[in-house]
Amino acid sequence: MIEAVVFAQAGTTPAGRLLVDFLSLGSIYALLAMGFVIIFKATQVLNFAHGALAALGAFLVASFATILQVPGRWMPDAPHWLRWSLSVLAALALATLIGMVLERIVIRPMLGEELFAVAIVTLGLDIVLRTVTNDFIGTQARPLGDPFGTNVWTIEGFTLIPWTIIAQVVTTVVLVGLIALFFRSRLGIAMRATAFDQEAARAQGIDVGRVFSISWGIGAFLAGVAGVFLSLFPRRAAGVDQSTAFFAFAAFPAIILGGLDSVVGAVVGGFAIGLAQALATEFLAGISFLGVGFAGIVPYLLMLAVLLIRPYGLFGSEEIRRV
Repeated sequence: MIEAVVFAQAGTTPAGRLLVDFLSLGSIYALLAMGFVIIFKATQVLNFAHGALAALGAFLVASFATILQVPGRWMPDAPHWLRWSLSVLAALALATLIGMVLERIVIRPMLGEELFAVAIVTLGLDIVLRTVTNDFIGTQARPLGDPFGTNVWTIEGFTLIPWTIIAQVVTTVVLVGLIALFFRSRLGIAMRATAFDQEAARAQGIDVGRVFSISWGIGAFLAGVAGVFLSLFPRRAAGVDQSTAFFAFAAFPAIILGGLDSVVGAVVGGFAIGLAQALATEFLAGISFLGVGFAGIVPYLLMLAVLLIRPYGLFGSEEIRRV
């Protein structure tokens, strides 16, 4: 994917715009979907607060980098990119901790309850987090103070957007890391066992509460990473604003398309939805009878089309339930 960006004159031709939209949207959707899937895969809970966690992570980065200047004020002579990177790591570490605390306070008491009830609790958590975060954000977008801004790289006549390339690298690293976590580690086995049967997992000595806490921490971290990329060029150069949390709902088609319990499916679904939306934006925007904003519903139309054929998504595990 990175090589494809090299050969695209982004922003100068329809093909270039299409490629940039596809890669930037796809990587954000994939990161959001992977964070959602890891919580569902470990707890069987639909986390409707994922969008609020993404906005919270982006806001923390903006606060650490531009207001608190952590740790920049103690490293005045360090390069800006290094100070900004450390600010991002510190903010995402706090976002991870907040995710674990929220799980302990809000989700842990719901252990053993109906999954539908827990999902409704996460919906209430979304409203609370979004309201509090938006109060801190205010009416104006909060810039993240990143070192690239709206700059692009030009190499031998080809235009490259730094954050689009970085997003592809991060998405790939996260995918490989999560696959290794689930299938090559004791923690991954504990997560899968907990999701399959909490009582049986507890009987085998697995600390179910610890599994829940770690999964929520990882999910909050990935939501924060996606929120950061969403608030940077070429998606939104102005920064994080009050609409950031709602963007995560656009990732639900990617999650359903790939399969609720598949990490690989989350990435495939994310880029598939990103491609569909990029194509609709580029080629359907000028068709008047479709109305304004038709590209926004294309992901949901694609999701419905796939679900009619594969109700559990492209990579989801099929379950047979007798009523």
